[in-house]
Amino acid sequence: MNNVYKLHVRLIKTGLQNDPVSLRRLLLSFAAAAPASLPHARSVFARVPFPDTVAYNTLIRAHAHSSPSHSVSLFSAMRRDGVSPDNFTFPFVLKACARLHIGHDAHALIIKLGLGSDIYVQNGLISLYGSFGSVAGAFDVFDEMPERDLVSWSSMISCFANNNFGYEALGLFQDMQLVGNLKPDEVTMLSVISAVSSLGALELGKWVDAYISRTGLKRTVLLGTALIDMYSRCGSVDDSIKIFNAIPVKNVLTWTVLINGLAVHGRSEEALKVFHEMKNAGLKPDHITFNGVLVACSHGGLVDDGWRVFESIKSDYGMEPTVEHYGCIVDLLGCAGLLNKAFEFVDTMPIKPNAVIWRTLLGACVKHNDLKLSAKAKVKIHELDPNHDGDYVLLSNVYGQVGKWDEKANVRNSMREKKVGKKPGYSFLNEGDMLHEFVSGDDFHPKSNEIKRFLVSIIDDLRLDGYTFFTCNALHDVEDEEKEQSLSFHSEKLAVAFALLRFKDRRTIRVIKNLRICYDCHCFMKHVSNKFDREIVVRDRNRFHHFSKGSCSCKDYW
Repeated sequence: MNNVYKLHVRLIKTGLQNDPVSLRRLLLSFAAAAPASLPHARSVFARVPFPDTVAYNTLIRAHAHSSPSHSVSLFSAMRRDGVSPDNFTFPFVLKACARLHIGHDAHALIIKLGLGSDIYVQNGLISLYGSFGSVAGAFDVFDEMPERDLVSWSSMISCFANNNFGYEALGLFQDMQLVGNLKPDEVTMLSVISAVSSLGALELGKWVDAYISRTGLKRTVLLGTALIDMYSRCGSVDDSIKIFNAIPVKNVLTWTVLINGLAVHGRSEEALKVFHEMKNAGLKPDHITFNGVLVACSHGGLVDDGWRVFESIKSDYGMEPTVEHYGCIVDLLGCAGLLNKAFEFVDTMPIKPNAVIWRTLLGACVKHNDLKLSAKAKVKIHELDPNHDGDYVLLSNVYGQVGKWDEKANVRNSMREKKVGKKPGYSFLNEGDMLHEFVSGDDFHPKSNEIKRFLVSIIDDLRLDGYTFFTCNALHDVEDEEKEQSLSFHSEKLAVAFALLRFKDRRTIRVIKNLRICYDCHCFMKHVSNKFDREIVVRDRNRFHHFSKGSCSCKDYW
């Protein structure tokens, strides 16, 4: 950077500060030192009397990553000035548009200018369509390319992975090696790892890990951190720890990802231990790190530790706690049953509490059957986010748990009147390269009848061992048999019944659910793990539950 300024001083001293050729050379130097030099680069650009395509391209490229809005503005100015863009202009304009989620008409302009067949422009279009969530648009560009390079394949894999088409991403990764005969780089593998993480497919994750080792791809900080996160999200935090211990260089994100992994798996004391080791290693935790540590304390009921960590954010590191940090403390207190203290904490927050914080309080009130505070929290939520289905369901549940059936019915009626739909619960589990999905109370799966018959037989067997339905959250005006029927076919139960039917070996049953697991299903999983001597891992909206021999890793604190 200093050399660039020295060059500028030399031009001024030699009287060449307005010379077009010298200015272009200086512009290139400033662009190469981006992002710190960008204001100076714009100042130099303004002195170029008649900027050509190369000058515009230089500045657009320099801004594309760190200041995409400037790239787009420069492209608009380029068009106004009548300067023709070329195949070097659009890759960086498209990159800027993708970051800003704009530029829906870019493809038409590219075709109009006759640049639609350039491979670099096509790669940019794939990324742009992917940023819009238009997987079909991206694949149309990819499919029509006569030639594809590594960036083409990586961009399309990334598009699939980022838009929840995990298996398609992995299938394309295999095609890349067979058809494209290309060796993946770090960027490609990061997208592949992301796809596996979204699927929660542990066996695929182990295959990807082995592939990286087999091909000799260097385990950089980025790649190692992604693998740690992948194993955690696939339900095996022990493998995350192995990767963490094996990589030589770790940054703040690496430590944070491991802390988060331990937190969501309920290994709270280990998460705290890693946090202290991180500080001893001389690294400064950031806001995301503190969020992970506070989640760990909440999941483990470590109230005193959580308070100390929260207070250290400001006292030890001079950082202001974020609304997410305050939300973690509310959850910490609420889970521990300290409801009045949680409400006092919210009332004295320097930040205005959002709907998420009041919703956290409502969930805690439901857990501890506090009607009065539940109603207070619901009023606050209604002011901020009146049509969230989960709030009505929570309030309905707390009325059911204390036998207030008329009030429960009123809540349900209010949902119907306001046309607030309840989000359906669904679960899925992986089998090789297949994804099986189960929807609560639905005949979605092709083997639905067989699964339901087997599930009923499982429940009958479990009842002999002491399992009973937790029916107080069902409606009061239906018979007990109907309540049990409703609970019997929750999606995670269907998934586990299918796994027991399908998998005759001793493999761990791994289920991913979109909602928080209910009390009845949690109890069911404990009984099944004991009766069938199988390990079951359920990844719900909040955390992982590891069931084994009749117990859960959460120790029933959730």
